[in-house]
Amino acid sequence: MATMSDVARAAGVSVMTVSNVLNDRGRVSAETRLRVLEKVREIGYEIDLTARRLRAGRTDTVALIVPRFDHAYFGDLAAAFAEAFALRGRHLVVEQSGASVEGELSALSLARLRMYDGVILSPVGLGAPDLDRIAIPTPIVMLGEQQVPERFDHVTMANAEGARMAVAHLIGSGARRVAIVGGARASRGVTMSSQRTDGWRAAHADAGLAADPELVLEVREPAVDGARDAIARAVRDGLGVDAVFAVTDQIAFGVLAGLADAGVAVPGDVQVIGFDDVGISRHVAGGLSTVDPGSRWIVEQAVETLEARMARADFAPRHLVSPARLVLRATTKAAPSSRR
Repeated sequence: MATMSDVARAAGVSVMTVSNVLNDRGRVSAETRLRVLEKVREIGYEIDLTARRLRAGRTDTVALIVPRFDHAYFGDLAAAFAEAFALRGRHLVVEQSGASVEGELSALSLARLRMYDGVILSPVGLGAPDLDRIAIPTPIVMLGEQQVPERFDHVTMANAEGARMAVAHLIGSGARRVAIVGGARASRGVTMSSQRTDGWRAAHADAGLAADPELVLEVREPAVDGARDAIARAVRDGLGVDAVFAVTDQIAFGVLAGLADAGVAVPGDVQVIGFDDVGISRHVAGGLSTVDPGSRWIVEQAVETLEARMARADFAPRHLVSPARLVLRATTKAAPSSRR
């Protein structure tokens, strides 16, 4: 049976460093963490969390690890997961990874995992090659648009198709200069922003229109302030924007504020549609038009899958995509075919 010393030799580090990585102690670089975790998996070092739990009893606690707490979507998601697990007699702990490799590796350390019966992770910093290098001894379900190794259960949403649907509606209701706020001008891998930008481009292609790269408006954090500034610059620079697809509802809130600052009427002068259908979107600007990505469905599928894994069910990894749905409210116009 492999030992911690074997892991240390294989990784070219000290036993103390291996212990620090597994127990989330001390300062260890992200690359060293990944190398140690890769060797744990390669040589078959067994992190016996099962024995620990048998001695202590089940924790009846699961973890949800999200990139940020200050995004409305993740707040709504956490509330829905907490409700779903409470119905099953479980507690939910929500952790913030900071959307970084270091934060996600820390959340997946032995010191954290021993506290939980299962984990739901929305990875941003760790890509598929990173995740494929490490052993995760606790039942886990992945969320989000990041590509993950086939061996993991993964529940995601139709980012590109949802965006395509939203922009198609704007074009169908007469818009010809549709800006995407929070879009990705350059490819930085598979991200939420890049996938939704792909949908923006596809909707233009479907309609036989050119997608003007000048209308891809990137934003800084915090997202609301960044979006407010981005749309203000677009109005000031005379880009002729007559509709906005915001890649999240949170960004849409900033867009609405920026348009109000500039005295631009919504939806009369500029239509606005978001993405996520967060709870507060119903109460902003008379109701924000948005894309419902199927968040409830995502929660249901992730919980059902994790519960099955925690019960040691043996089945092929699940790779599930939620259906998107357009939700039209006060910030967009009706398409001609739907007008009376």
